[in-house]
Amino acid sequence: METLFILYVKDQNSSSLMYEKLLRIKPHLHVPGMTEFMLNEKTKLGLMPESGIAKILSNKTKHPADGNGIPRAEVYLYVKDIQEYYERATELKLTEVSGVEKRSWGDVACYFADPDGHIITFASK
Repeated sequence: METLFILYVKDQNSSSLMYEKLLRIKPHLHVPGMTEFMLNEKTKLGLMPESGIAKILSNKTKHPADGNGIPRAEVYLYVKDIQEYYERATELKLTEVSGVEKRSWGDVACYFADPDGHIITFASK
């Protein structure tokens, strides 16, 4: 099974640049309407403009823009050097939600919010 997680974003290009700098991964795909980053050989992170998905969703759900700034998704990434990602997220001026701490479930993790309100977590076991 291959997995593609898609985050709806207000501005595809600025979000793509931010994630490229944050993850230090070039997009696998970057076309109008979709950007994809290969996180590993079976997992991709996609960025789709809110306006694009709104056309697909039609009037069946609320418009994704209605949820801007509200944490609607969390991307939890296990990384080798959590401090490196923490510093990079700070340099990119992402909103720090919770610093690097040992969590009750055993992981060491830090939490940030991206410009659309999605929570990005960097963790190590």
